[in-house]
Amino acid sequence: MTAETKSYFEEGQILSFNKPIQWTSFDMVNKIRIMIRSAFGIGKIKVGHAGTLDPLAEGLLIICTGRATKRIEEFQNLEKEYIATIHFGQTTPSFDLETEVDGVFRTDQITPDLLEKVLKSFTGEIDQMPPMYSAKFIDGKRAYEYARKGVEKKMEPVRIFIKEIELLSFKLPEARVRIVCSKGTYIRSFARDLGAALGSGAYLSALQRTAIGSFRIEEALTLEKFRLFLEQMKQT
Repeated sequence: MTAETKSYFEEGQILSFNKPIQWTSFDMVNKIRIMIRSAFGIGKIKVGHAGTLDPLAEGLLIICTGRATKRIEEFQNLEKEYIATIHFGQTTPSFDLETEVDGVFRTDQITPDLLEKVLKSFTGEIDQMPPMYSAKFIDGKRAYEYARKGVEKKMEPVRIFIKEIELLSFKLPEARVRIVCSKGTYIRSFARDLGAALGSGAYLSALQRTAIGSFRIEEALTLEKFRLFLEQMKQT
């Protein structure tokens, strides 16, 4: 292994990973940092991610190393694409499966035509209320820290932009939707708001991030592929 190979990640690399379900974005950053340090005997190295994915979500996560961490904000500002599975007829406090169902609603009024019509109403600039179970800061703490303790805090709406919405499939009680949106969009909040707009309730039952700007999930690394890549680098 040459000194040039060793400095590869220290100089700065932009990597895209397919984050698995149940991993936090920090788990991924920590794992990548450990793998790089172990492979090349590096004492310290900067590693950061460009846009949080919830533990119950999977998909594209951009991770920057070394000097490339200075570009994190640039990638955070790029538009995102998601494939969301939305479950109608029930709600949860977290707007996803992190918490138990707290409301049950009728769904017989939800037809494919109504769903298509309501989905179109969400395109363009809209004000969205972030979920309390989120990483947004309120009075110096993450919102979810208050939510998990049952402490109520006032959330302020955020102006977001939804560029595209496409209904991929629909069979009650679930629909799969492709969404292209701006930074700061909470797909869990979108699911909650969609259910309400349909005269029902809804929560996000699955989520995959498929694109960040020009970065695509099809080109993303798995942790196993990254391990093999590091092994190959060590042999050069």
